[in-house]
Amino acid sequence: MDTADVRNAGGPGAIERLAAMPAFLDEALRSVSADDLVARRAAGEFSLVEQACHLRDLEREGYLVRVRRILAETSPELEGFDGAAVAEARNYLAEDPVAAARDFAATRREVTALLRAASAGDLEREAMFCGQRITLRDLIAMMEEHDRGHREEIERLVEALEDL
Repeated sequence: MDTADVRNAGGPGAIERLAAMPAFLDEALRSVSADDLVARRAAGEFSLVEQACHLRDLEREGYLVRVRRILAETSPELEGFDGAAVAEARNYLAEDPVAAARDFAATRREVTALLRAASAGDLEREAMFCGQRITLRDLIAMMEEHDRGHREEIERLVEALEDL
């Protein structure tokens, strides 16, 4: 497998798409008023400040830890991340969304640097996650799917706020 294959571990352009998520979040935060940062589209959905905090915390406490452990350990048992429980416990609505987005971007840069430096063999390193055996390649795909879901949620929220 050559360097291009490593960069495309979760599919063509996966790492580049992961690297682009912080800019997408920044743009969404800048596109609404300060009051709208805490607005929710519907009960049970995250506001923009909650989105930023969730992405920051999952990146720092979930993905970065998982990537490091897969690269450093033999078949580690990876922990889950209960985003809803963490959001409630940390009172995300009271946090600074710009600081959260900045911290998310810094951690995402660290994660993507690790992924870009991974060898072809590293992509096949295994771990146990939620009772299933996964590879680093699988984790990259999971990260991308998570980003995709949050992009869609954020786009719908921003669109709803623009319509008010």
